[in-house]
Amino acid sequence: MPMKQLQNAVQAAVFRVKFKDIFNLKEFYKAMHEWLTEYGWSSTEADGLAIEDGKDYYETLYLEKEHAGGNKEMWWWWRLQKLPVPNSYYKWHLDIDYHILYMLPAEVMRDGKKLKVNKGEVEAKIWAYLEFDYQGQWSHHPILKMFNKVFPNRIFRKELYEDHKMELYREMYILQAFMKKWFKLRSFLPYEEITPFFPSWAYPDWKKE
Repeated sequence: MPMKQLQNAVQAAVFRVKFKDIFNLKEFYKAMHEWLTEYGWSSTEADGLAIEDGKDYYETLYLEKEHAGGNKEMWWWWRLQKLPVPNSYYKWHLDIDYHILYMLPAEVMRDGKKLKVNKGEVEAKIWAYLEFDYQGQWSHHPILKMFNKVFPNRIFRKELYEDHKMELYREMYILQAFMKKWFKLRSFLPYEEITPFFPSWAYPDWKKE
């Protein structure tokens, strides 16, 4: 869930991407970070406000555990938000939980060069939410608070629940396709729609290059 409790929000999308084989964990981390920056996602404070200094602090949790045999297990939690257009009423939230298992160093040969990579499993779980009245202007107003439920559910239903929710869903669908493409997994979205493209550093056994 987002870092703050959302009082007025609906879930727009939820999915997961799982990959188990040889890949470069550092390059995957960088690719995800660059994709989110390119699409305008920003870090959040515990109160849900954007960090103003321009730095990206997506990571709200990082845990690492080394098991017998030297393989590592890691957990990363990223919490982000986005204003798709300047406004004072609705906002997008994005939660990404990564779980990395059995991570070990590995090497692959590509174009006559030996590359240092990783072998293991990564699972990313993604939740996206549409929050309305995120500044509390309606819920804290002595008169408007009586209409805070009616406005989004009836008067503003098409724009909020249909248009904006669908727009967030589509962006999450592109993110899912981007991740699958990076890992060389099958995707239902045409590759030309996945922009920008960051080179894949995944080397699944079933797809030899």
